[in-house]
Amino acid sequence: MSDPLRHVATSTNGLSLHVVEAGPEDGPPVILLHGFPETWLCWRRQIGPLAEAGLRVLAPDQRGYDASDKPGPVSAYALDTLADDVIGLIESTGRPRAALVGHDWGGIVAWWVATRNPERVERLAILNAPHPAASRRYLLGSPRQLMKSWYVFFFQTPWLPEALCRRKNWRMLTESLLSTSRPGTFSEADLDAYRAAWSRPGAITAMIHWYRALLRYGPSFGPDRRVTVPTLVLWGAGDRFLERGIAEASLDLCDRGELEFFEEATHWIQHEEPDRVNRRLVEFLRGGEVTPR
Repeated sequence: MSDPLRHVATSTNGLSLHVVEAGPEDGPPVILLHGFPETWLCWRRQIGPLAEAGLRVLAPDQRGYDASDKPGPVSAYALDTLADDVIGLIESTGRPRAALVGHDWGGIVAWWVATRNPERVERLAILNAPHPAASRRYLLGSPRQLMKSWYVFFFQTPWLPEALCRRKNWRMLTESLLSTSRPGTFSEADLDAYRAAWSRPGAITAMIHWYRALLRYGPSFGPDRRVTVPTLVLWGAGDRFLERGIAEASLDLCDRGELEFFEEATHWIQHEEPDRVNRRLVEFLRGGEVTPR
């Protein structure tokens, strides 16, 4: 990667987020949103290629994670509030709009920004994350998906999830990453970096608060849940957390959307298939047309 990473603290929505930037400052902005239990580091294989393609890349630690602020109340992690953080990041670029790329929880936030504030989103790319409206409807009709989502309900209990996560040097979280990904996906250096992030004061509670807030302070769906901006959905078909059908249900809510399955990839698609993911992202973010099914 020829362009060095720039670590900055960006004020947005009443708090400070640690943001890693790269690429030309006058380039079209793209914001990369990580999921649970990762940090900005999950995009390390994407930042360079996107920056070298002329894009201004912003990869934040989202609120509650690693070096970013960690508000205390569960209500501080409501989906609307998380979306407002992203709107603030878009405003920090000096542009009226930005492209969004999201994985896992970051994808859910990206879906919601594009649904709620389409005028602020240039393009939307999603990696293994369901549209919130599709997720709710799919859960009600799929006992199999409901069983796969057991951890969402477990995380609603007080203090116990945090205690179990901390045991034996974060064994539960590290084993979750290792057991649901292809062999070799996460190195020991990767896991050490994540353990350090999880160990920050207040971090693990803040991270779990995202799940608590989802059920307590879910988004208020308006009459139109559709996504009108060009959308690319890349999906690892071997996802142990999400059914294949939920990807298709999410695409059904897009006016201009394309879905591409990576049959050999798991939930951790950008780690496992970086070259293919990067190629598709660069094509799409630089203005490539989506090809609806």
